[in-house]
Amino acid sequence: MGLANNKMNKEKNQRFSYPLIFPKSRKAAIEMSMNTFVTIVLVVIVMVLAIFFVQKIFKSGTTAIDGIDSKIQSEIDKLFADEGKKIVVYPKEREIKIAQGENGGFGFSLMNKDFDEGTFAYMVKATQIASTCQMTLSQADSLIVLGGSGSGIRLGSGDKLDDAIFVKFQVSESAPLCLLRYQIDVTKNSQTYTSSTVDLEIV
Repeated sequence: MGLANNKMNKEKNQRFSYPLIFPKSRKAAIEMSMNTFVTIVLVVIVMVLAIFFVQKIFKSGTTAIDGIDSKIQSEIDKLFADEGKKIVVYPKEREIKIAQGENGGFGFSLMNKDFDEGTFAYMVKATQIASTCQMTLSQADSLIVLGGSGSGIRLGSGDKLDDAIFVKFQVSESAPLCLLRYQIDVTKNSQTYTSSTVDLEIV
């Protein structure tokens, strides 16, 4: 009799326990799925933001500037201390991109590293054009609309320009996609002093 009762109780417990186990398991599975989904979404968001900021950082290094404000002037002044050169260019990568139909440019500054003062002059000219570009050197020079040359710049020994020079390009909508190299030639008292290059990519 006791064995029969135990068997009946066991069957009764099993009959009532199965419906309770399934809902708990399903609830746990749903909670786990939700947690996994939320985790995946957060990971994707973090990755997208990381890619965005990395692209922004690299892009900012080669973006043409619209002019020289106090912030850019400060960055240019810092380049003299970091690089110890006679001429510094901003952006420091010496590469800029300008879209068709847009304008922009770069900035540069000079420092007199000699022991005597002098009168400086400069000229910015196109010197090299990518082989795939349908443009002449003369046409490349015509893209410069401001700051292409300057003279009568007096600098004492160890002095630098108070205001950096802004070289501005204006790219027409019909301009071909090109990669151009410009050279900045600087003279002191009509003698070669220093030079640098800047690459312009029309995109």
